[in-house]
Amino acid sequence: MTGRKTAYMLLAALGFALLAEPVLAQQCVPFARQNSQIFLRGDAWMWWKAAEGRYARGHRPEVGSILVFQKSGKMRRGHVAVVTQVIDERKILIEHSNWQPSGRGKGQVATSVAVIDLSPRNDWTQVRVWYGPVKDFGSKTYPTYGFIYPKSEADRVPEIIEANYVEPLTLMSELAEQDHQP
Repeated sequence: MTGRKTAYMLLAALGFALLAEPVLAQQCVPFARQNSQIFLRGDAWMWWKAAEGRYARGHRPEVGSILVFQKSGKMRRGHVAVVTQVIDERKILIEHSNWQPSGRGKGQVATSVAVIDLSPRNDWTQVRVWYGPVKDFGSKTYPTYGFIYPKSEADRVPEIIEANYVEPLTLMSELAEQDHQP
């Protein structure tokens, strides 16, 4: 390969790299909001209460629901994760962001992460989360509130509300008639 051809290839590769969308570190809350049909704000542990009256809540996982972790230990703001697959009544897969406590993994998105239910009543109030660096669920059990479910299509308010269109001339003549009535 000639020097000129190598330079062109390097420039092309650099151009593609600059055009590629970077994966940015982010907190769990904006990640959950962007990757679900649940639009809540505030610290993760506050989502359970914030969902009351706005979204259905419960203790059975469903694809698209949000698993809400209570604040505990080093998770002072709680945590939220999006359910991507229900494997069985005690195991699900989630995707979430910012699970790593510190270092290189902080703020990173993790997908296809296994979570198991350890609660005595099978109500998902005590879980363990797969931890990639040790390739195991580990020994820490996390308390959760449960799941927030997205609204069904029928329950969603349309984002654009169509107004009744009235021809401008018709509207003007109706207004003129009203002005001339006794």
